[in-house]
Amino acid sequence: MVGKSKIVYLIAGMLLTALAAVGIVLPLLPTTPLLLLAAWCFANSSEKCHQWLMNHRLFGPIIKNWHENKCIPKRAKIIAVASILIFGTYAVGFAIEQPVIRIAGTVFLLIGLISVLRIKVCP
Repeated sequence: MVGKSKIVYLIAGMLLTALAAVGIVLPLLPTTPLLLLAAWCFANSSEKCHQWLMNHRLFGPIIKNWHENKCIPKRAKIIAVASILIFGTYAVGFAIEQPVIRIAGTVFLLIGLISVLRIKVCP
């Protein structure tokens, strides 16, 4: 059973990392929480993958800053807020036609925006 759970964690870590990468450009996918979950999955399945993620030039600093200081870099915060506002506004204002999905998208965008704004900026 231990072997199977490691495989499940490994696959989940890979999927979460891929979603986090997509989340860099799509405002509805929160990059940092996905990376934190991926790091946890890799820590429970593959030391090699965990070290790769922790040492990754783009993802590693995000995870380390969060673990050590519960903060994100100023640039990441600006990009996150701008992405939410630009792409989110486009999505719910122009690309989505169904009112229910528009409302749900707006709610998720607002939750994401408020969450990002509440995170402190690393010194």
